Amino acid sequence: MALIKRVLFATDFSACANRAMGYAVAMASAWKADLCVMTVLEFYPGMDPDYTVNKMYLDHLREEASRQLAAVEARAKAAGQPVTMRIETGIPSQVVETVAQTIKADLLVVGTHGRTGLDHVLIGSTAERVVRTAPCPVLTVKAEQGGPAAAGILNIKRIVVPIDLSSCSLDALEYAVQFARPLGASLTILHVLEPVAYGLDFSLSHAKEWKQQREYLEKRLSVLAACLHAQGMQAEYVLKPGLPADSIASYLTQQSYDLMIMGTHGRRGLSHVLVGSVAGVMLRHAPCPVLTVRQFDFGADYQRVTPLGDPSALGKP
Repeated sequence: MALIKRVLFATDFSACANRAMGYAVAMASAWKADLCVMTVLEFYPGMDPDYTVNKMYLDHLREEASRQLAAVEARAKAAGQPVTMRIETGIPSQVVETVAQTIKADLLVVGTHGRTGLDHVLIGSTAERVVRTAPCPVLTVKAEQGGPAAAGILNIKRIVVPIDLSSCSLDALEYAVQFARPLGASLTILHVLEPVAYGLDFSLSHAKEWKQQREYLEKRLSVLAACLHAQGMQAEYVLKPGLPADSIASYLTQQSYDLMIMGTHGRRGLSHVLVGSVAGVMLRHAPCPVLTVRQFDFGADYQRVTPLGDPSALGKP
């Protein structure tokens, strides 16, 4: 199975997009994929593009975008990667989603400013909106993230995959297997055991239940790691206590990973506001690029490496 055939890189020519460009070129080169680079002239519905002032505004943006895209094209060709260019008009997150669907992109690469706090609340994040709606996996890269992608060479050797044992997180792990194998990269399966809130009747029975839960998770994670070992891959699992977002961020700051691959439910609207998103937090705080997998079609004949159900019921490989 060719995991990546078409890479779409969406740029706003910012510093983080410039960093992400290196990854886009490297990804396309590593998988011998087509690379399409696009930018969006931000223009909202209801505005008349033929109105004199608006037309002057768009013409100026298009001229500047063409100039900057020419530099991007030259950079890609210097790395030996053919590239096509697109200039679109509209709301960036919506247009990027539409283009990804139109060209049937297998991977979307974007830069993210990693805004936190009030800036994130007021300005929001185009990258996060894209992650929640994109029809393919999305790689997000922050400007300050150093990394293994340069001059069209992808040198990713250590990948961490946080899972919560939901089907979408196990699909992300399956995707990570197919992503890591041709690169010879190792995988770390990371699970966070959330604390249990006990009432005033806390007793030894509760402690016993917590111990049993940990033992059960250890068993599940060890079987998943064994599935990867059976494929000749380097893999380990890590079980950390705490709240998911905090524990994952804390663990990553102590380690040195080249990439994080994780699933996302793609929640939007009120559900996103109320439930939140661990993936969204990772986009802002992870010290390495994050590849999110919301949906991916492995194909009808695909044989999974990692089982979706309880692997202990299926036996070790």
